[in-house]
Amino acid sequence: MGEISLELSIVGAEALLPFILVGFAAQLVDGALGMAFGIICNTLLVAVVGMAPARASANIHIVETFTTAVSGISHLIHGNIDRVLFLRLLIPGIIGGVSGAYLLTNIDAAVVKPFVLGYLVLTGVYLLVRGVMYPPRQRPARVVAPLGLIGGFLDAAGGGGWGPVVTSNLLVQGVEPRRVIGTVNSVEFFLTLTVSATFISQLGLKDFAVASIGLLIGGIAAAPLGAVMAKRIPPRTMFILVGAVLSLTSAYGVMHAVGL
Repeated sequence: MGEISLELSIVGAEALLPFILVGFAAQLVDGALGMAFGIICNTLLVAVVGMAPARASANIHIVETFTTAVSGISHLIHGNIDRVLFLRLLIPGIIGGVSGAYLLTNIDAAVVKPFVLGYLVLTGVYLLVRGVMYPPRQRPARVVAPLGLIGGFLDAAGGGGWGPVVTSNLLVQGVEPRRVIGTVNSVEFFLTLTVSATFISQLGLKDFAVASIGLLIGGIAAAPLGAVMAKRIPPRTMFILVGAVLSLTSAYGVMHAVGL
C-alpha cells in the first residue's frame, strides 16, 4: 500500500512539474516586464491542454490573485509604484475586468481577439524600435483611465491582456519603465481578485486543476525575483525586452486565433 501511495505521489509531481516551470517562467517575465503571465498561461491551457476559454481565464485569474499579491508587495518594497498612477488605473481596470468576465461567460470573444493581438504586435514593434533608436523620454501619462478600462476588459475576456495593453501604452507615453511595471503589477492584484470573484459567481467554484496548482507554485516562487529585475534592468533594455516579448507573444496569438 505504501508503494502505491509513493507511486501516485511521483505521478502527481511529474504532472505538476511542467506547469510549475511554465508558471515560474511566465511570472518571472511578468514581474520584470509587466506582461505575459496571462498570455503564456492562456496559450498553454487553451491551445495545448484544450481547456475552454472561460475556464482557462478563470483559473489564470485565481492563480494571479496570489502571484500578483506577492509581486505587488515586492514592487512596493523596491519603490517601483507610482501612487497617483495606481489610483488612476484602479477603478477603470476593475470595471473593465468585471465587464469582460461577465461577457466571456455569456459571449464568445474569439472574434475580436485577432484584431486586438494585431494591435499589440504593432505596439511591440514600436517599443522595440524606440528602445533601439531613441533614448527614453520620461513624462507624466496623459491617457490612463481608458487604458485601465480596456486592459481590464481584454484581460478578463481573453485570459491575458492587462500587462500588454496597459504597460506598453504607458511606456509609449513616456512614463519611467520600472514605475510603470511596478504600478501595473500592483493594480493587477485588485483586478484579478475582482475578476476571479466574477468568474466564480458565473461558473461556480470548482477544485483547482493540476495545471492551476502548478502555475500557482511556480508563479509565487518567481514573483519576488521579477520585482528585483524590474528595478535593475536599464530603461533602454526594458523597452527592447518589452517590445520583443509583446511582439512575439501577440504574433503567436494571432496565428493561433486565425488557425495558422
